[in-house]
Amino acid sequence: MNLQKVYEYALQREQEGFRFFKKSAEKSTNAAAVEIFRRLAQEELKHIHYLREFMEIEDENGGPSEIQLSKKDWFTSRAKTDKLDEKLIESLTPDLSILRTAYLIERDLAEFYEMAARKSSGITNLVFNQLSQWEKEHEFFFKNLHDQIFQKYTELKWE
Repeated sequence: MNLQKVYEYALQREQEGFRFFKKSAEKSTNAAAVEIFRRLAQEELKHIHYLREFMEIEDENGGPSEIQLSKKDWFTSRAKTDKLDEKLIESLTPDLSILRTAYLIERDLAEFYEMAARKSSGITNLVFNQLSQWEKEHEFFFKNLHDQIFQKYTELKWE
């Protein structure tokens, strides 16, 4: 496996996610949705920095080295404490297609990082597993949020 190509692809995907969430925050008219998309854009930016930092460490040392691995994903833990999903469900205004796209972006990245982890070893494996875990947490958040809002939407009475 050409790790340089994997890193480049991962950076491109994280950058796409960043641009998507940033644009979604700019387009949304719901304050809670704007807050979530801005926070997620910042999380994607952290993933970009995390990958770049790892790539620099690897380049300098000629191979994988130690890197600070965080066990917690700030966005997911903050979303839970702030009850961000409840704020959005109550408003019923977010665009379901944006939430669905957000979920798919996160799912695709989680699957990509899982594949990369299976094909790597050592610290590289740990980095890809960490990124996969973060993306899975985001995936779970957006899938649940989408499904809950969709359920509420289908229960609305039409006049």
